[in-house]
Amino acid sequence: MAEKMPHDEPIHDNVMDDDDDVDMDDDGAEEYSDDENLGEKKRVYLPGISRALQEGEEMDFDPEAYKIFHSFETSYPCLSFDVVHDKLGENRTEFPLTSHLVAGTQAQKATQNMIYVLKLANLHGMDEESDDEEDDEDIEKREDEEKKKQPRLYASMMRHRGGINRVKATVLGDSNVCAVWNDLNRVQIWNLAKPLEELEKLYEADQGRGQNCTVVVDTQQPLHTFAGHAAEGFALGWSPLKPGMLASGDSKKNLHVWKMHEGGQWVVDQRPLVGHKKSVEDVAWSPTEESLLISCSSDKTVRLWDTRLNANEACVCVVENAHESDVNVLSWNDKEPLIASGGDDALLNIWSLKTIQFGEPVAKFKHHSKPITSVEWSPHESTTLLASGEDDQTTIWDLAMETEDGQNEDLPDIPPQLMFIHCGQKEVKEVHWHCQIPGLAFSTSLSGFNVFRTINC
Repeated sequence: MAEKMPHDEPIHDNVMDDDDDVDMDDDGAEEYSDDENLGEKKRVYLPGISRALQEGEEMDFDPEAYKIFHSFETSYPCLSFDVVHDKLGENRTEFPLTSHLVAGTQAQKATQNMIYVLKLANLHGMDEESDDEEDDEDIEKREDEEKKKQPRLYASMMRHRGGINRVKATVLGDSNVCAVWNDLNRVQIWNLAKPLEELEKLYEADQGRGQNCTVVVDTQQPLHTFAGHAAEGFALGWSPLKPGMLASGDSKKNLHVWKMHEGGQWVVDQRPLVGHKKSVEDVAWSPTEESLLISCSSDKTVRLWDTRLNANEACVCVVENAHESDVNVLSWNDKEPLIASGGDDALLNIWSLKTIQFGEPVAKFKHHSKPITSVEWSPHESTTLLASGEDDQTTIWDLAMETEDGQNEDLPDIPPQLMFIHCGQKEVKEVHWHCQIPGLAFSTSLSGFNVFRTINC
């Protein structure tokens, strides 16, 4: 039986204030001018490169740089999330937009944690500002329109024991499921059918009222639990080709492969893939070869595995010193034979499957000043990449962008492939594109979630 919660908790939606002092230009970088040089041309403010903000200064986003922007918070930080595939259609672009997410909390007590299944509805684009003078009737009409365009957030929650390190969603037949890595050394698989059903009930009941609503699904239990890992971990990845195939890696260097058998039962290979010398940080399956898996580790390596082989022989390629320190995250391009990796050295490295055996990336990008925390190729643009770092920045890259001399004449301090810098969040942990809405991006941090689409995506 579902237990209904008060409408005002534990989640609410808010949009950034428009009263701050440093604005972003159309390329996502901030413009500023010094009071001592009021007659000079505005310069682009580059986080981490330009001068530090002075007392009383705060950065604010420029609405003209975004096609859509919203932010929302949860009662406890969600340091991992994923986009849930829905039945609303592919490649949709018309406003208002609707999206579904699954996220896991990091609460202070193990028993306080939840798996959130979220529905973000009525997501409108940025309104164009009018220079025309408004009378009282116009103001009232505009306020009514703004109220109708307020985003709606609905949450269906499943109780979960233990903080959640990583969440990955997939579709199995007609059902949405998610895999969860928790800090109690367990990997679990959860069926999202019931919480998604409850979301639709909340949505239908709320029509016309415009209130954010939550519900708790009390009876839900995981479909499968694997307690064979010797320690907690973060590496988790579903195969895009083989339904139900999963890989999970832990901080004790063990990497296990899961397979779903008939009847929806998972069998986990008790013999881990052997090779990494330290914590397995991330994994990604090939979008074209069912048996190929790639992993990265705090031992500085990237390893390619053929899961058809015995565990001791499965590693078919090792990239030693793939980064100068820990390799944190991976993403496998589903349109080109390319892999992106991010490390503690703040570098984004691009690897080609045609040359990865030689141990040299085909490209290196440096803008972030602190470790990379997340990276993901766009599902719609083969050369576009989304990344985040511990420097509180989320960046969008286009590998196809070049200048004749390799530098942007107007912005010499940044790579020409850097399209956009998104700021405003504290300790950004994970980023994702929406696979069904081109250009729509999500990010999560200690300070909440952002959902946005920039003018150049």
